Amino acid sequence: MNRSILIVDTYYPGFLQTISRDIHTADGDYDCCSRIVMSKRFGTSDAYSVNLHQHGWQAEEVVPNCSELQSRWATENGVAFWKILDRVPPSYLSRIPIAGSLWGHLPTLQRILAKQIEEFDPKVVYFQDLNVASDAILKSLRRQGRLVVGQIASPLPPVRRLRLYDLILSSLPNQVAEISEHGVASEFLPIAFDPRVIDELTNVGERDIDLSFVGGISPQHETTVPLLRAIAKKCPELQIYGYGVQHLSEDTGLRGRHHGECWALHMYEVLRRSRVTINRHINVAGEYANNMRLFEATGVGSLLITDRKVNLGEYFEVGKEVLAYDSADEAADIARWAIDHPEEAGAIAKAGQVRTLSEHTYDRCMQRLSTILERYL
Repeated sequence: MNRSILIVDTYYPGFLQTISRDIHTADGDYDCCSRIVMSKRFGTSDAYSVNLHQHGWQAEEVVPNCSELQSRWATENGVAFWKILDRVPPSYLSRIPIAGSLWGHLPTLQRILAKQIEEFDPKVVYFQDLNVASDAILKSLRRQGRLVVGQIASPLPPVRRLRLYDLILSSLPNQVAEISEHGVASEFLPIAFDPRVIDELTNVGERDIDLSFVGGISPQHETTVPLLRAIAKKCPELQIYGYGVQHLSEDTGLRGRHHGECWALHMYEVLRRSRVTINRHINVAGEYANNMRLFEATGVGSLLITDRKVNLGEYFEVGKEVLAYDSADEAADIARWAIDHPEEAGAIAKAGQVRTLSEHTYDRCMQRLSTILERYL
């Protein structure tokens, strides 16, 4: 069996802006620059390819909306590329579905992606963004006999696009059911943690942040501001990090607590410094727990306080490994308790970390993915 896979994953524009200079000034070829990007640990970085390799796959990753990285690959491989695209505002290169669809109309970037797939010649092409490749590319890949796989845990694109994939995976059981109803094969794949991060945070000092919230504030997170306002009233220790400060009006009383965006390893540093951290899910998650913060926070040993979901108990023992709330006021009360009882809170945080490092790692996740892909191959 041909066990080769190319993982295609887009990165948030805000993060790409922070590493643009690193790539431009790097003294090395595309592979060297790619390693620099992956070492930042944004999203899943290269956790998929590294761990799939351990399970017998030939695996590589590309970041098709990183124009600096892609232009370097194009230059080295003789692919025409308009340098002016390096100056395209990153907001047009977003993985958010609406903006992401705009990126599909930039033919030079699409051409580079198509050439990369052709060069690597994988049996499986695994898209972590369902909107990144043009319809023409997806149709061509299927005609070539490649297994075209997508992954999603955000609002679904139109059914027409779903049907361009052979298989779509999601960490949301409700999405797996919905995708299947449209006649597209779908499987459940949970989110996980990359233990390498722990070794890369050895210079982080004591936990000097009593309570944090790390995440985006946007219309897709409509419960976030009421949640943070309720917590701030009882917990003046609350510190906020992430994108979307423009969605905080002055009357919320939260702007003064907001410390700006933090991406990749910087985000992990904030979580590692946090004794307690608050989590909430995007609207599309419905009644299911599934976001990355569940495992990022517990993985680095912060006490996770998250919204209660029907399947949360499948990941953690509530009350012993994480704490859960049903309302904003309850979240505030729990956070106040955790701050005031550091020893008990610390014991729960430690138990949550042990659970994540033993059961929710990308090694286990990729073992599961390998089994799924083998069935479809």
